[in-house]
Amino acid sequence: MATAPSVSYSMTVRLEVPASGTAVSQLTTAVESSGGSVIGLDVTASGHEKLRIDVTIAATSTAHADEIVEKLRGIEGVSLGKVSDRTFLMHLGGKIEMSSKHPIRNRDDLSMVYTPGVARVCKAIADNPEDARRLTIKRNSIAVVTDGSAVLGLGNIGPKAALPVMEGKAALFKTFAGIDAWPLCLDTQDTDAIVEIVKAIAPGFAGINLEDISAPRCFEIEARLREALDIPVFHDDQHGTAIVVVAALTNALRVVGKSIGDVRVVMSGADIHGVVHAGRTDLVDADPDSALRWIADNTNPEGITGTLKQAVVGSDVFIGVSAPNVLDGDDVAAMADDAIVFALANPDPEVDPAVARRTAAVVATGRSDFPNQINNVLVFPGVFRGLLDAQSHTVNTEMMLAAAGALADVVGEQELNRNYIIPSVFNDRVAGDVAGAVRNAAKAAGVTVTGTTTA
Repeated sequence: MATAPSVSYSMTVRLEVPASGTAVSQLTTAVESSGGSVIGLDVTASGHEKLRIDVTIAATSTAHADEIVEKLRGIEGVSLGKVSDRTFLMHLGGKIEMSSKHPIRNRDDLSMVYTPGVARVCKAIADNPEDARRLTIKRNSIAVVTDGSAVLGLGNIGPKAALPVMEGKAALFKTFAGIDAWPLCLDTQDTDAIVEIVKAIAPGFAGINLEDISAPRCFEIEARLREALDIPVFHDDQHGTAIVVVAALTNALRVVGKSIGDVRVVMSGADIHGVVHAGRTDLVDADPDSALRWIADNTNPEGITGTLKQAVVGSDVFIGVSAPNVLDGDDVAAMADDAIVFALANPDPEVDPAVARRTAAVVATGRSDFPNQINNVLVFPGVFRGLLDAQSHTVNTEMMLAAAGALADVVGEQELNRNYIIPSVFNDRVAGDVAGAVRNAAKAAGVTVTGTTTA
């Protein structure tokens, strides 16, 4: 699949070129002939003989960026200076910071913010622990917790390498929902240890967002923490993905005029050992409470066996959360009429979207360079905003379905088409509508905090 130049692989190259002649046009030609894209070209200094030019370029990969730089270096009369990777520059020193909500300008401020005044607030919370939600950062804070074992598509790269992702997540929480999120990268991948650590730090937070923890450990960690804590525990890779997929599927079915109860859905990514069915020998004696055994018992009523390629024949919907290039155009063509394909593996989908669109009615990916990007950022800020506003003790299926319905409804009937089944994350309605739906569902379920007092 051809990959377009992306801002994720953009750089600014400082060059000195002759003030006269065709050097500037040679620069742009060199970039574009190498498959790159010139984003900007700025003259930063000028003399009688030389110009200093900063050229900002988008490439398709790190290796591609290096190739473009070498081509620029080879232009006669051009002197190559500093090359700055724009993504790395954005991460220098981290992407988030803590700031005080109140200035400390004098003795009075100090006395109220800290000692002795703070002691009165401490005593009020000791007398009524629920007041911590009102009188501390707990009210608007969540912990973004990872062990670095399944980061993006990079695998088990550890807690330090996971920190940039968790920082990014925290920045998104703040930008789209006004939530103070704190990255916690744990230097352990022991399930029991992770559970105990999160339980120990939970008093300072109103919610826990589990992130990039490998399966199947992530399911046990989430279940045990939900049982132990009186605050919502949300596993974004599981619940966030499910919510946005349900929303997108709801609208895709509206486009093709099919009902969810009448379609056959094939999902790739539940298990690496093939089609899941109740008669599979390795599942017959599996733990009845395991996720895979539940899937075997509650899906695939026709008992389909074989390969993924065989399973998709005649199906109405394919949802891929697995690996690149597991299907091809012939597989999509073998699906039912007006098929829906969600190829969500990133950065390389399960099937080339351009190829899938030849026969499928609706195609979605996890990428930003194709229509219908299915991205968890559409979900987690609004979900937690609603949970925090409701002061909910938990998050349940009804709340998540409410979130999916609200997200789907952001796309109006007049807007809906095969290339627009899910709104942009920059749509002003997304976070607010999702938050409102979750808040109302939490209150309806009676899982919100009541009886708080004032100091």
